[in-house]
Amino acid sequence: MDEQKNQVTAEELAGEKMVDEAFQRLLNSYLASRHRKKVDIITKAFNFARQAHKGVKRLSGEPYIMHPIAVALIASEEMGLGSTSICSALLHDVVEDTDYTVEDISNIFGPKIAQIVDGLTKISGGIFGEQASAQAENFKKLLLTMSDDIRVILIKICDRLHNMRTLASQPANKQYKIAGETLYIYAPLANRLGLNKIKSELENLSFRFEHPEEYARIESQLAETAGKRDELFANFISPIEEALNEMGLKHRIIKRVKSPYSIWNKMQTKHVTFDQIYDILAVRIIFTPTQEADEINECFDIYVALTKIYKSHPDRLREWLNHPKANGYQALHVTLMSGEGRWIEVQIRSERMDEVAEQGFAAHWKYKEGEEIAEDEGELGDWLSTIKEILDDPQPDAMDFLDAIKLNLFASEIFVFTPKGEIKTMPAGCTALDFAFQIHTFLGSHCIGAKVNHKLVPLSHKLESGDQVEILTSNSQHVQPSWVNFVSTAKAKGKIQAILRRDSRETQKQGEKILQDFLSRNDMEMTTSVLDKLCEIHETPKHEDLFLAIGLKNIILGEKDIDEIHGKSQKDDNQSKGWRRYVPFVGKKKDKEDSKDRQQSYITVDKDFNRKKPVYINENNISQFIFPSCCHPIPGDDALGFIDGRNRIEIHKRNCPVASKLKSTYGKRILDAKWDMHKQLFFDATIQITGIDRIGLLLEVTQIISAQMNVNIHRVTIQCDQGIFDGTIELRIHDRQDVATIVENLKQVNGLQDIKQII
Repeated sequence: MDEQKNQVTAEELAGEKMVDEAFQRLLNSYLASRHRKKVDIITKAFNFARQAHKGVKRLSGEPYIMHPIAVALIASEEMGLGSTSICSALLHDVVEDTDYTVEDISNIFGPKIAQIVDGLTKISGGIFGEQASAQAENFKKLLLTMSDDIRVILIKICDRLHNMRTLASQPANKQYKIAGETLYIYAPLANRLGLNKIKSELENLSFRFEHPEEYARIESQLAETAGKRDELFANFISPIEEALNEMGLKHRIIKRVKSPYSIWNKMQTKHVTFDQIYDILAVRIIFTPTQEADEINECFDIYVALTKIYKSHPDRLREWLNHPKANGYQALHVTLMSGEGRWIEVQIRSERMDEVAEQGFAAHWKYKEGEEIAEDEGELGDWLSTIKEILDDPQPDAMDFLDAIKLNLFASEIFVFTPKGEIKTMPAGCTALDFAFQIHTFLGSHCIGAKVNHKLVPLSHKLESGDQVEILTSNSQHVQPSWVNFVSTAKAKGKIQAILRRDSRETQKQGEKILQDFLSRNDMEMTTSVLDKLCEIHETPKHEDLFLAIGLKNIILGEKDIDEIHGKSQKDDNQSKGWRRYVPFVGKKKDKEDSKDRQQSYITVDKDFNRKKPVYINENNISQFIFPSCCHPIPGDDALGFIDGRNRIEIHKRNCPVASKLKSTYGKRILDAKWDMHKQLFFDATIQITGIDRIGLLLEVTQIISAQMNVNIHRVTIQCDQGIFDGTIELRIHDRQDVATIVENLKQVNGLQDIKQII
């Protein structure tokens, strides 16, 4: 017994020591920063949180307090935040996980820290819960609290980053949910806030947990090609170093290697192999300006010096110096041809610009602790105003609301001019109608067209950077339902839907009044049963739809309706149904019974089902899973399961766009799925080939696939134009490995330039 007690004490002492060392690291990081030194309040917050979480452990086995310390360290070291943020990070789980309240925090640490902790508590447990509407509600709360103090969202990103770094201790289905949510919300949010380093790490960690084999393969390919890249970098920067030294600029040149996630993403979207990605290496020149006011001019001076050494790509000059991105990013990007014949992108930034690029708004405003963010604080204020506009009129459908936020906040920007020459920042892909709503709701709702660069264009015309736009209006114009299909900004979508909803409510009221009068004339009251009967007669799902249809004059009420309500014409069923008597399947019960029978053949998830264990797909049970057409998974693909509304299991690829949304919106319904196939069943796969035509080439291709590999070719489509051919080959294969082997073998065929698998 004593031995056990001693062991527990030794464990506790080791834990205490670990916690003390972690807190000392946090203090050292804070003391090395430029912030005012408020060590007392940070120590007080640490001791308070330590006591509150005493005895609680994380899944990894370490004391729970290690998590708040780690989050505070990220806030201090990687975001450059000060004491208010560090204290809030240390306390961020206290209200949620213990008996302390926000009032307690306010009494001990003051209202500002309490407000941030309250904001973090509201959006805890991931942005999303089980129901889609609740998820968007939580997201709305997150944005509302962020409008009060952006530190809420910054600390939430720190919290998510630490959760991702320690994700290995979670079961696989939880990993997919958290990783999917991270890619869907947190990485784009970090990007929008200019937290480039953190965005890349969040993407890479998500990629690593969702596609471990792909991640390991790209990592090893990067390691194999590192020597060549180092040599290319050294040769490329040697003359640049000389030129910059001659200019007398204090500088440093660093090489930037594309992240595994970015490489994989490009391989997926462009259908290319690792060897075909040529922008893995980029070069960054960071200099200290001789005078703060001259930093933009000095960027251009460096650019001129570089173009004297190397030829620059005419279409790849990107200038974000005079017009920074909305997240504060400033730099000059130029693409140069190296001596080895490779295009290399060079990013030119001052030290200040580099700090803003890496730390985003945290570096941008360099918080004076305790101060509020001013509404007019440049781009940050503009962004927060945009959020408030969206929240003023949220859409009733919660997921639409979420999509609108993503669409508006995470899009890349273009710069558009008003007729008077004012610059407006708009999301890329926006239309003239978006621009009209951006200026004023009245302009948008009465817009009939626009003049872009003095040429007349329709409302749906897509704007480009540098366009000068004049909006044309007419008082007789009204908002049309079709407008929703081509606007892209959240503000325009929200306003159009709000106006349509308002118009529809008025039409509903008119319809209700017409129905009320009709029933009164026939000595009847408007009861629920009467409305239900009329909905059944006119095949409208809801009472509101019935009112709307009557208001729009799509339904004209008459004697027949009165007879139907009283049940007089039920004897002559064919007569009452009119045209519907010729459609035998409408309203019959047989369909429901058939679908019930079909449903029983699927595996269903009940309350005893263990969601933490993977589901195995094999030859015997594959027909009991649903395979949606969105991503066409085949054995060998990284897959996951999703429990649908009827408790059946859908199988998706982990990188399927639909699955991305499911992971971030219905996280608790995600299952780990693994293949247990033995090359007995066949699946469809398509390979696309392009190359230079020659006699016998197609024969050689088909021989490799059919004769050498014994794979059944389902269909071949080839077209040739001026000696260049492209085509598709549809195959019947066992698994993903078969496809990879075929692609590798086809690479040996002389004349084949490009081979892609389209699955």
